[in-house]
Amino acid sequence: MNFDAIIIGTGPGGYVAAIRASQLGLNVAVVEKESLGGICLNWGCIPTKALLKSAQVFDYINHADDYGIKVAKPKVDFKGMIKRSRDVASGMSKGVQFLMKKNKITVLEGFGKLVRGKKVVVTDKDDKKKEYTAKHIIVATGGRSRELPNLPIDGKKIIGYREAMTLPTQPKKMVVVGAGAIGVEFAYFYNSIGTEVTIVEYMPEGLLPREDKDVSKEVTKVFTKAGINVMSNASVEKVETKGKGCKVHVKNRKDGKEQVINCDVVLSAAGVTTNVENMGLEALGIKVTKGLIEVDEFYRTSVNGIYAIGDVVSGPALAHVASAEGIVCVESIAGHNPEPIDYKNIPSCTYCSPEVASVGMTEAAAKEAGYELKVGKFPFSASGKASAAGAKEGFVKVIYDAKYGELLGAHFVGANVTEMIAEIVTARKLETTGHEILKAVHPHPTMSEAVMEATAAAYGEVIHL
Repeated sequence: MNFDAIIIGTGPGGYVAAIRASQLGLNVAVVEKESLGGICLNWGCIPTKALLKSAQVFDYINHADDYGIKVAKPKVDFKGMIKRSRDVASGMSKGVQFLMKKNKITVLEGFGKLVRGKKVVVTDKDDKKKEYTAKHIIVATGGRSRELPNLPIDGKKIIGYREAMTLPTQPKKMVVVGAGAIGVEFAYFYNSIGTEVTIVEYMPEGLLPREDKDVSKEVTKVFTKAGINVMSNASVEKVETKGKGCKVHVKNRKDGKEQVINCDVVLSAAGVTTNVENMGLEALGIKVTKGLIEVDEFYRTSVNGIYAIGDVVSGPALAHVASAEGIVCVESIAGHNPEPIDYKNIPSCTYCSPEVASVGMTEAAAKEAGYELKVGKFPFSASGKASAAGAKEGFVKVIYDAKYGELLGAHFVGANVTEMIAEIVTARKLETTGHEILKAVHPHPTMSEAVMEATAAAYGEVIHL
């Protein structure tokens, strides 16, 4: 069978690219070895947010007295939470199935491998092989949990994010290795429902070490207050899994002292690694560096007619990035003139409670780049809406170039800030200045007022501090 485009992988990069390609008149097929929607819809973005919502509702009920409501003491139905998460994921995957049919996209079930002559060999679950050809082939195979050499994932006692979403019983004690978005989100979830959680982070900055230092400091403070044991500047030397539980040997990187933590399960949340093995990349001469496929600004690989998007290429391993890359890639294939993605204006979100959202430069990076800065910070403790909602933790921090008023970066911690960051992304895209944001009237009472207030603080005009 011949196609204009074959896309291997149906995560948020692959299925979005397929739909856009179909809209542009291309005859499209997608190859998927598991479930439509990829990791994001089935094992990542969507089901984790369902779990986090369950934890948030449980937390709300536990604090009902704060809102003048009397309720009986709630109990965690762990299996019910897991089931709801899986049901949400299943519903989203079925939604992608509908979109494939609606857009007349052929779904090829199995493992896709590239062969010479712009061909893809698809091996199905019965080990039967079929060959397909296409003018254009896009690799969008995503990633999986990265295994540390001294932390091999066995799926039972040492687990990755997949197992963390489907554990048969709630662990009493858990050690989370890695304090990036995945580790922090699962730590919040399990701690909220009563699991004793320890987070071990290699970097010295604390939780979310890649964020602005004020963000890391705030989230670390909130998590510590919630009873989570945060061990930064520490490394897991080994994990003993003999017997009933786990013995985690953790070394303090500053003084070299080691301690042993007993727990039921260890979650390895040390990032992701790419799914590029056994795909025929090397045989075709496609350049791969440290597990990442080399591409240009329109996602063309070193081999004509073959492209790559999403987690398998350099850049932030985020669903919205993969989707944007897929659209740019197929619009270029279709002869349009798409604007290359500005990777300096990609928002990052972490869905713990309080949430974290950021875009652009941190304060430290902006200083290192030589900018003279105007920095403004507005705490939600001074926000009327935040007080009314009982969500006073966190802040909005904005960073401007003092000379021209360019919005260099913004960093939020607080309730629903992942919904607020788009204002900053749009403002940066439009090259909006600090003065323009300051004079743009924000509605009251809202959490988003904090953007205007933080900007006012940067320019010495803040009213409510």
